[in-house]
Amino acid sequence: MKGNEAIAHAAIRCGCDGYFGYPITPQSEVLETLALEKPWETTGMVVLQAESELASINMVYAGGASGKRCMTSSSSPGVALMQEGIAYMAGAEIPGLIVNVQRGGPGLGTIQPSQSDYFQATRGGGNGDYNVIVLAPASVQEMADFVDLAFQLAFKYRNPVMILSDGIIGQMMEKLVLPPFKPRRTEAQIQKECPWATNGRKKERKPNILTSLELDCTKMEQRNLHLQSKYMEIKEKEVRFETEMCEDAEYLIVAFGSAARIGMKVIEMCREEGIKAGLLRPITLWPFPTKEVARLAKQVKGILSFEINAGQMVEDILLATHGQTPVTHYGRMGGVVPTPDEVIRALKEKLFKQIP
Repeated sequence: MKGNEAIAHAAIRCGCDGYFGYPITPQSEVLETLALEKPWETTGMVVLQAESELASINMVYAGGASGKRCMTSSSSPGVALMQEGIAYMAGAEIPGLIVNVQRGGPGLGTIQPSQSDYFQATRGGGNGDYNVIVLAPASVQEMADFVDLAFQLAFKYRNPVMILSDGIIGQMMEKLVLPPFKPRRTEAQIQKECPWATNGRKKERKPNILTSLELDCTKMEQRNLHLQSKYMEIKEKEVRFETEMCEDAEYLIVAFGSAARIGMKVIEMCREEGIKAGLLRPITLWPFPTKEVARLAKQVKGILSFEINAGQMVEDILLATHGQTPVTHYGRMGGVVPTPDEVIRALKEKLFKQIP
């Protein structure tokens, strides 16, 4: 099935309580598949086409505040509209899942695939000092697998999680194994697992109020310090990545998502030419695998950041390497997807001439 369809089926199977979304190419199949499957008749999952992306993210905010597993999906311009709500969720420590199937920009851009929302996802497009956990799938299988993982991380750390996909992974079709059905939690289970959740204004229980507002600057600083401490814990415990042919690599390609699929072919073709190239694929874009990049930087002669954008992840690579080895970027924009030959040519032109 398509990657977008896999997201929808996984949501139903992983005990998602509510999906609130709005159609936009190239992710509309998520909502369409959920509408066709009618999970409200089988699992009780709420599926609602909201009136806008703004409404969608605020519905996720409300559902997550009550301890429910809630999610939304959109594409680049739609996720841009959600940034205020995502920042509010981060500030109030409300878990939730946002799926971004990227398209080219800026602005309305194109409906073709891109990876140009890296900064929007990893730097946080909203206001304040906050981070969103970002997972980057490179296959239809991972589109399905990352739904349950995202909910686990969201509730473990009470933080928004984003699955940052793109139009290639969302629209392509592959075989996959869908996750097993996980029963939705009862109200008693939610109250036990989420004692922080809002519970209404019942007389027998003092209601929890979840908000990002704090008018006392001293208290607001303490809240920020708490958030930063949580982010440090996430950086220590939740970094995920894969490496291919890096044991003897002299040149390193760093690529995520669909670009990593192209990168696999690139290193195979390089090896056939006698070029010892390896691939590092960040699975979590935040937290970024900084330590692994730094380790490999000591081994290789040069690093190529290959992204389908103007060069965004390359900044994280430069921060990780501290000038230990030459780092450069190659990518295409506007929905143009590079071929392996283009990447190999860039590797030779951008790195070989810099290396004695």
